Amino acid sequence: MPTAATDGRTRPAAVRFLGWGRRYPDRDVWAVRGVDLDVRPGERVAVVGASGSGKSTLLRAVAGVLGDDDADGTQPGDVGAGVEEGGVLVDGQDPRRVRGRVGFVMQDPEAHTVMSRIGDDVAFGPENLGVPRAEIGLRVREALALVGLDLPLDRSTSAMSGGQRQRLALAGVLAMRPGALVLDEPCANLDPDGVRQVHDAVRDVLVATGATLLVVEHRIGTWLDLVDRLVLLTPGGGIAADGAPEEVLARHGTALTAAGVWVPGAEPDPRPLRTGGELLLRASGLATARGRRSPVGHDIDTEVRTGRVLGVTGPNGVGKSTLGLTLAGLFPPAGGVLAASDALAAGAGPVPSRWSSRDLAARVGTVLQDPGHQFVARSVREELAVGPVATGLDRHTADERVDAVLAAFGLDALADANPFTLSGGEQRRLAIGTAIVARPPVVVLDEPTSGQDRATWQAIVDRLTELADAGSGIVAVTHDVALLGALGADELRLAPARVEAGAA
Repeated sequence: MPTAATDGRTRPAAVRFLGWGRRYPDRDVWAVRGVDLDVRPGERVAVVGASGSGKSTLLRAVAGVLGDDDADGTQPGDVGAGVEEGGVLVDGQDPRRVRGRVGFVMQDPEAHTVMSRIGDDVAFGPENLGVPRAEIGLRVREALALVGLDLPLDRSTSAMSGGQRQRLALAGVLAMRPGALVLDEPCANLDPDGVRQVHDAVRDVLVATGATLLVVEHRIGTWLDLVDRLVLLTPGGGIAADGAPEEVLARHGTALTAAGVWVPGAEPDPRPLRTGGELLLRASGLATARGRRSPVGHDIDTEVRTGRVLGVTGPNGVGKSTLGLTLAGLFPPAGGVLAASDALAAGAGPVPSRWSSRDLAARVGTVLQDPGHQFVARSVREELAVGPVATGLDRHTADERVDAVLAAFGLDALADANPFTLSGGEQRRLAIGTAIVARPPVVVLDEPTSGQDRATWQAIVDRLTELADAGSGIVAVTHDVALLGALGADELRLAPARVEAGAA
């Protein structure tokens, strides 16, 4: 079985799709179909399209990680066998027979981290390919240098920022000397500095190795200076456009916009800053921490008010998600005070983390950064109904609200699907739907627009705007500046050891 190069050189890989398609288990609709695409050795190709058009499925096929029980990068389950047609070839062979020729980097850097120390993590791939021990050390140092990670090999991987961890993931695949880099929204959850770090690392790698590149990103402007071709997928229907980026943008701008691609220069207009509102939550001198770990947030003073949106921003690793989960009552404060107003507490007590699960569900809707961690039902429709039923809403009203969310988020055709078989973008919209369908007084969302195309992004903005206009207080942990502007959000910017407050 061929493996990665062991002679210190990278031989660019050829990738070919021959009328290829994939339908996931228990689905009537094909995730992607009729794809004919040739990527020559050393070419750099960006794949774009609407959320759910099969982009991630395409990349996973190239990486050879699609199985009969696989569900588009989510958790596998006992949901029958998937169906494929046509073929996918890497260097003329089934991708599963040329392990190591393709280096696959996903959007969640934590999904790549398998070892507790940097050096061991980068060495993991070459070790599994059977590379000689003496060669592995050289590859580890070379890969880390290529991505610009000048850190001790024994540094803990858990102490790295998001941008650093994504570059570590890139180093891990580079150490296998792949002929093709396949990147699935590698910048989706990164702050602007992290985006720059990953972009520059990929650029340097391509210059140094000449590897073939396939990259998926909704905000395509990040990669336009690096790619030779832009390929537009249509949901379930093959390729709508393929050519030089400037040509595709010029000739197919309308189609790209309709497909939800973030065309450079087409950012939405901001709305005025929201004002007023009754107090729901107040944090005073708040310190935050996960479990028994050391606090990551200190001396935080902020408020959540009715009809207003609080945007929590700042660099990766500064504690934004931890603050969000603390405001949501899922973590207790590590210090200071977090108190609910009498109106929000309604007899449950002033400390959200001490509320019962039923009391919390009636007052706070939460969207985790990894939405797959919060699904409990066997179908999309059942998942959306969990909250309304648990909070005592009558079945007729609950069904009406579920139908409205399905329509608003483009999930109608997936109502009977298992939540774990959805694409990443679809899962996030489902998670947001579960948080807002019961219309709780407070909603806390972690990176709500990650993995969304332009159209589904707008759908999320519209639903959150409606919720805020109806009087809910919203907390959005995000790197998406456009989202905060579109919602008229206040901004709480976290920084190491201090908090900077201002307006978005």
